[in-house]
Amino acid sequence: MTSLFDKLGGDAALDIAVDKFYVRVLADKRINHFFHGVDMPRLRQHQKAFLAFAFGGSSGYDSRGLRFAHGRLADLGLNDSHFDAVIENLSMTLSELGIRNELIDEVKLVAESVRLDVLNR
Repeated sequence: MTSLFDKLGGDAALDIAVDKFYVRVLADKRINHFFHGVDMPRLRQHQKAFLAFAFGGSSGYDSRGLRFAHGRLADLGLNDSHFDAVIENLSMTLSELGIRNELIDEVKLVAESVRLDVLNR
């Protein structure tokens, strides 16, 4: 069975998608304030590793945990509308890259599966 990671195009495609995604996120006034002062190159690498793991591309992801990683953001008011904006930006990025809607829907399901942890609920 082919993983979602492979269906999306593997490491090379994920690198492009994450970089384009963060360009979009940093331009989004609904959520860009959460990224002020963040080491973006480091965050991009961390995000690529997490998504490779989440999409079935690797089993070597070493995480502090989503709740811990997003705890500061929850303290700053991170909520469902912000999470929805992230999913919207990710979906638009993947669409722009020519990813089929069925695969984008799979990506959204993966994202939804971590909503409560990211929002520290």
